[in-house]
Amino acid sequence: MIKIDIPRSDVVLTRNPVKGQPVEAPLSSEYGFSDYNKIPRDKGGIFMFFNINDELLFVGKARKLRQRIKKHFEDQVSPIKNHRDEVHEIAVCIVESPMEREIYETYLINELQAKYNVEKVFYK
Repeated sequence: MIKIDIPRSDVVLTRNPVKGQPVEAPLSSEYGFSDYNKIPRDKGGIFMFFNINDELLFVGKARKLRQRIKKHFEDQVSPIKNHRDEVHEIAVCIVESPMEREIYETYLINELQAKYNVEKVFYK
């Protein structure tokens, strides 16, 4: 059996208590996240969206983390588009290898039972 450890978060963003305040990133501040600059611009990895009760809502992977995370709060095709208000915390793990990103994403979706991931689900 293969042993996979859940990676440690390199960056954690928490929703600001007062959302909608004017900040440097006005589009993203609508949902209360304004400190995207803490996420490396050109690093790949996985990200996890948690609600206020620390339940995992969504897991994703990206070659460029900052762009992908911001897209989830701006695009109309995002799997969490109807649940953006539920996101309270974003945990980011830097993982450079594409194969490792794929493995971690699938493992986290199934081990922690991500609520809004519909693909790669084996626990249902």
